[in-house]
Amino acid sequence: MEFKVFGKWDPTDVVVEDPGLRRYLSLKSIAVPHSSARNANKQFHQIEVHLVERLMNKLMVTGHEGKTHKRSSGRNTGKKMGTYKIVRDAFEIIERRSKKNPLQVLVSAVSNASPREETTMLKYGGVSYHQSVDVSPKRRLDVALRYLAVGAAKSAFKKKKSMAQALAEEIISASKHDTKCYSVGRKDEIERVAKAAR
Repeated sequence: MEFKVFGKWDPTDVVVEDPGLRRYLSLKSIAVPHSSARNANKQFHQIEVHLVERLMNKLMVTGHEGKTHKRSSGRNTGKKMGTYKIVRDAFEIIERRSKKNPLQVLVSAVSNASPREETTMLKYGGVSYHQSVDVSPKRRLDVALRYLAVGAAKSAFKKKKSMAQALAEEIISASKHDTKCYSVGRKDEIERVAKAAR
């Protein structure tokens, strides 16, 4: 039996154009995007977790940027039903504005917001410097979802705009590869730094 995401949107129509992310984007048919972390002890368990559920999980900890806690994660920490409603409302806004399947818009947003190259610190003889490295597909997906969630949280923080509206705008902008949105801007910045450190 085929289930639609939130009972409305069919994941079988979605096409993943990025060949690097194709194996790592889980768009299987599920009734409710909630796995209860049943695969948490497996090494590559996140590959099997649905893309929408991973976005919901990222929305619960939007205050973190790297290793620092820049601002409060708000009142969504640990509240999956709250993020469930935010994502569902955002998908309805996306469908209204773009007249497309919101899952397809999300997939293209993730593809456009995921960095292909970044830097790492190397230390030789007490001197540390940046070295450009390729990003694994799993990390590309994680970073893109984090940037989408943080960008939405930043644009909704202390504003009249709701989190669902902010998330919808961030996803639509990223799917159009708009460099003014947070996620694509951060990706371009990371790739520019990595290019300089080759």
